[in-house]
Amino acid sequence: MYQPASGGDYAGNGFHSPHQIGDGGVGGGVARGTRRRRGGRGRPRLRDGGISTGSGGHSNNNYNSSRSRVSNSYGAHHTQDNDDGSGPDSPPPPPPCTDFDMAYFNSYAHVGIHEEMIKDRARTETYRNAIMQHQSQIAGKVVVDVGCGTGILSIFCAQAGAKRVYAVDASYIAVQANEVIKANNLSDTIIVLHGRVEDVEIDEEVDVIISEWMGYMLLYESMLGSVIRARDRWLRPGGLILPSNATLYMAPVTHPDRYAESIDFWRNVYGIDMSAIMPLAKQCAFEEPSVETITGENVLTWPHVVKHVDCHTVTIQELESISTRFKFQSMMRAPLHGFAFWFDVEFNGPAPFPSQSDMSSSLMASSNGHATDSSQRKKRPNPNEALVLSTAPEDPPTHWQQTLIYFYDPIDVVQDQLIEGSLVLSQSKENARFMNIHLEYSSGGRSFVKESVMR
Repeated sequence: MYQPASGGDYAGNGFHSPHQIGDGGVGGGVARGTRRRRGGRGRPRLRDGGISTGSGGHSNNNYNSSRSRVSNSYGAHHTQDNDDGSGPDSPPPPPPCTDFDMAYFNSYAHVGIHEEMIKDRARTETYRNAIMQHQSQIAGKVVVDVGCGTGILSIFCAQAGAKRVYAVDASYIAVQANEVIKANNLSDTIIVLHGRVEDVEIDEEVDVIISEWMGYMLLYESMLGSVIRARDRWLRPGGLILPSNATLYMAPVTHPDRYAESIDFWRNVYGIDMSAIMPLAKQCAFEEPSVETITGENVLTWPHVVKHVDCHTVTIQELESISTRFKFQSMMRAPLHGFAFWFDVEFNGPAPFPSQSDMSSSLMASSNGHATDSSQRKKRPNPNEALVLSTAPEDPPTHWQQTLIYFYDPIDVVQDQLIEGSLVLSQSKENARFMNIHLEYSSGGRSFVKESVMR
C-alpha cells in the first residue's frame, strides 16, 4: 500500500514530478579519495533513503502547504485541522522542509545510490541477520522503517513475520519501493508512507524501529534525528530499535603513499619541477575530509571513543555539538599524516544506559592510548550475542570506508610519543546535514589547529 502526501505540482515530499527530478546536490567540493557520485558533487553518502531532520536554510512553503493529507495506521486519509499544528492539544509543528532538505531527498531518488548500498554485503547481511536474530520481537508486531529506500529492510521484517510495517521515506524512491513491495505480494503487510517522518501520521504505537541512518563519520547527514523523532512519536515503552547503539572512533594514522601520490608527485612531473604547485595541491587534497579505505597498518595507536550513542536515550540536542579530548601514544616511528574516523553499530535489545563511572573509565582507557579488548572498545552489553556492523580499518570494507582528516604537512613521531588534543563536531548553521570539524592537536612540542567542513 502506498500513501503519498498530496498537493499542487509537488510529489508528496515537496519534489517535482518524476520528469523534473535531476541529480540533486547542494554544492561543495569533493576531497580526493571520495568516490564520485551524482553530477559533480558526490559528497552525500549513498544511503538507502533519507529523512529530514529539519536542517537550516530557507523553508519551502510548497512542502508545508502540501502536507494537509496524511495517512493513518490503516492506510486511510485524514485532514489536519490546522496546517501549522496549532491548537491547545497539538504537538509543536514539525521543522520546515528546507531547500537543502529537498536537494538531499532528491539525491536519493537515484537508483545507483541504493544499488551500491544493497551490494555492500557487510551492511545488508548484518541488517538481515539482526532482523532474524530478533524475530521473536518482530513477529506479529508493528514496525517502522525510517528511510526505507527501496524497501529491502521492510521486506526483511515482513519475512520475519511482522504484522505491519510502515516504510517511510521522503525521497521519490518511495514510489519504486511500493512497486517492489507489490511485486513481492506484501502490500497487505507493508504500507509505504511517502513523506518526512516529521509529517506522516501513524495512528498506533509501534513495537520496532529499524533504520540504516549512519552517514560518513557516523553523524554526517544528521539522519539520526529522524530516528529520534520516530522513537519519541511512536515507539512503545520497552520497544526495540535496530541498531540499538553506535560508537564513533578516531585514531592517528600514517599514509605515506597517499601523501606521495597527491603532493610529492609535483616535485618531478615528466622531468619538470612543478613543486611550486605543492601548496595549492595540499589545499585541494587535504582541505576537506576525505572518504577512502585504509588498513590496520595505517593506524598508529589504539582508537579513542569520540561518541557513544544509545539510540533509546539520545536526544536531538545532544547531537548538535559533540566534543572530546584525546591523548594517544604512538606505537611506532612514522610520519603522522592525520586522523582517521570510523564507527560501529550494535544490534541489541533495550539496555540500561551505562553509568557515568562506566563511561568515564572506558573513555579514560581509550584516551590514554591503552589497549582495550573488543567488548570494552565496542561497549557490547553481551559480546557473545551482539551483532556488530563495523567500519573499522581491520574489518571487511564497507561503502562507508573511513573518513580521514589530513594535515597539510606530516609530523614525524617516534615510538611512545604523545599525540594529544581536542575535537569538536557540530552541525553547520548553514545546513544541519553538514558537519563542522574543529581539531586541535599537538605533538613533539608543536601545536596545530585544523578546521574543515564535511559537506
